[in-house]
Amino acid sequence: MALLLVSITTSANGRSSKSTTTSGFDWTPVMEAIIKVESEGNPKAVSGNSVGAMQITPILVKECNEILSKRKSKKRYTLADRYSVEKSKEMFLLIQSYFNPENNVEKAIRSWNGGRSYGIKATNRYYRKVMAKMNK
Repeated sequence: MALLLVSITTSANGRSSKSTTTSGFDWTPVMEAIIKVESEGNPKAVSGNSVGAMQITPILVKECNEILSKRKSKKRYTLADRYSVEKSKEMFLLIQSYFNPENNVEKAIRSWNGGRSYGIKATNRYYRKVMAKMNK
């Protein structure tokens, strides 16, 4: 199982910074590419039930809260948190730490588009789009 989804570290100057890693893996390029593909970086984007820069659904928020509950965390996400880029990234990291502890980039991208039971053929176009944004 992966470590904590978002760790907060305090440097010598007393400032804290959030990490975008799970088990030492840096998800930043993947998250930034997904944001470009999903919303072109617009945190107010809406498409059906999906909203925010990462186009998060109510079901994903519920899944995140269930994971947090299983981990005995008091933290919970709200539907409004989907409009926060920072909190959206936290939810992405939480999902990856729980369902993708091996930090498989392809699995992360395809499942973000097609859910946990994604199909390879059904997510090929999305996967290629995200990879193209990552390689720019």
